[in-house]
Amino acid sequence: MQLVVARIGRAHGIKGEVTVEVRTDEPELRLAPGAVLATDPASAGPLTIETGRVHSGRLLLRFEGVSDRTGAEALRNTLLIAEVDPEELPEGEDEYYDHQLIDLDVVTADGTEVGRITEISHLPTQDLFIVERPDGSEVMIPFVEEIVAEIDLEEQKAVITPPPGLIDDRAEIASSREDVSGREES
Repeated sequence: MQLVVARIGRAHGIKGEVTVEVRTDEPELRLAPGAVLATDPASAGPLTIETGRVHSGRLLLRFEGVSDRTGAEALRNTLLIAEVDPEELPEGEDEYYDHQLIDLDVVTADGTEVGRITEISHLPTQDLFIVERPDGSEVMIPFVEEIVAEIDLEEQKAVITPPPGLIDDRAEIASSREDVSGREES
């Protein structure tokens, strides 16, 4: 099975290095020197990682056969794809690969059906489940411990405890201002 593990960003310097937007929790495994990665678009690869280093908090990679800025810039926005055994599981106990979560049924703690996970959106601050509701609309559920109470891969479901307003329009509106309509005029 193929997993997107990074997206190539801009060129860095003049010797063929590129910045990468990491999309894996295991960059030391997936983006190590010697790793051969497929690409999207396929015409850009496959690419073999020659070197990798962290500079100012960003991962920089250099690929075999790419030795100058022009070659590096030509790879911009290319997705890097690793071949992964579908039976392989992440190292952490509460970690999941996207393919394990896609198509899970989403239900609330009381069993109310919310929908089905169709996509995982990886944002800088947190991941989001994109959930298709039975009526065809979509709702975004932050993949955080406070909301996603349980992932049950055997039952193929994600149990959530959403705050008011996340999946419905019944948000509780609290105001610290007092009702000012009863003021007397002088």
